[in-house]
Amino acid sequence: MTLIDLDRAAESDQADSRRPPPWRYRHAGLLLAAVLMITLGGAAPTASVFWRYLGEIGQVNTAEVPVQLTGDHLYTLASSGVRRELTAYQLDPPRQLWTSEVPLGAGYDATQGLFGSVTVRRSGDVVLVSEGVTTTALDAGIGAVRWSAPFVVTLLSSGHVGVVVERIFRPGTEYDQASGDPGPLYFSATGVPHTEAPIRTEVRGIDLTTGKTVWTTAPGGSVTVDPARGGPDPAAVLITASDRLIRLDGATGRTLAETELPELNGSGPFSGSVIGDVAMVGYQDPARLVAYDARTLRRLWQRDRPDVEGEVPSCRDVICSGPRSELLVLNPATGDEAWAVYAETDLASRAGSVLETRADTDTPIRLADPLTGKTLADLGGWDQALEGEADGVLVVRRDDSFAAVLPGHHELTFLGTVDTAGADCSADEHHVVCRDGTGLGVWAYRI
Repeated sequence: MTLIDLDRAAESDQADSRRPPPWRYRHAGLLLAAVLMITLGGAAPTASVFWRYLGEIGQVNTAEVPVQLTGDHLYTLASSGVRRELTAYQLDPPRQLWTSEVPLGAGYDATQGLFGSVTVRRSGDVVLVSEGVTTTALDAGIGAVRWSAPFVVTLLSSGHVGVVVERIFRPGTEYDQASGDPGPLYFSATGVPHTEAPIRTEVRGIDLTTGKTVWTTAPGGSVTVDPARGGPDPAAVLITASDRLIRLDGATGRTLAETELPELNGSGPFSGSVIGDVAMVGYQDPARLVAYDARTLRRLWQRDRPDVEGEVPSCRDVICSGPRSELLVLNPATGDEAWAVYAETDLASRAGSVLETRADTDTPIRLADPLTGKTLADLGGWDQALEGEADGVLVVRRDDSFAAVLPGHHELTFLGTVDTAGADCSADEHHVVCRDGTGLGVWAYRI
């Protein structure tokens, strides 16, 4: 906050005799500015912020599964005996849209009456409910079940096609979990462990509306599948196989780019992932990372991976190396060390920057420049960074106060306050929702 003295014209002698000179007000003004900055935790107030209470959604059961915000709607999941019900709510104004019974997934424990971990995602006019290895698709408008199947669906960055993976193993290779025998294990799509790698893997594109297969490819052995962003084909899929890297059109399955992956000491890659625009391929012996451009599949760099003792650091959508006590952030284009963190810190890509949080409490520390480590926004004094997409708005909270950082911006902007301090809260690009007793309070914001 800047205080500007606009008293540029000289006052007459008569005016001077009636009121104190302007400098006497500056001390009070500076004191007021300091109080405001402390109160707002470094967040700048702005007249352009829209913050409005929309209302309350009453009598909501969120004890089993937290509130889930997706596609500008709110979803809750509750059990009734051996049934599980999903309820959808409109946020502006808050009102219930529908309630639908969702088929039980493999994660349901009939002896305890407990469900497994559940996620709710929205893609176009379909709501996907995933529990363990079971996915159910519902009509977003009326809640009718369209299909349910025993597989996990990977959503792409756009389009109405999702991707599923099925690993086919040689008969007789299921691992006897009672034996406790050591050795590498390979898991099927349903979570069954095997002692040998799959003989082949089928990657299928499915229509999210119908659940029907629209394309299939079968690279050999075990593979990893990731959505690939960027380039002229936004709904793309990147497959890391034992001998090659493949970029496919997510809508048709057509091969867009392909490159061979070399063996190291007679073995192919051990892992694959996509971080931003970089495809990361990992080897075990020697421990090495090799980076490729996720759009062109051009090889960028390689780097040995150090042995990490103790707890593995958490770097979500950030390329890093080393232990938590000396965590190196790498330049995605070159693999060189960009900057380092010498504290027990977790890193995550948020709002176009790198969010640092304390490893023991998840308390936000700061937003840093991804390439230099320079502090872009000091988050000291804020207690929590609410969950969100890597390229979406970052919303932080302290007691009953909220602030936000827009993607690509560095300013921490104060949003407003709620009257439910201490309650569990969630946020998306336009709303903040907080538990208020048995109900949920909903606020809208715009910067």
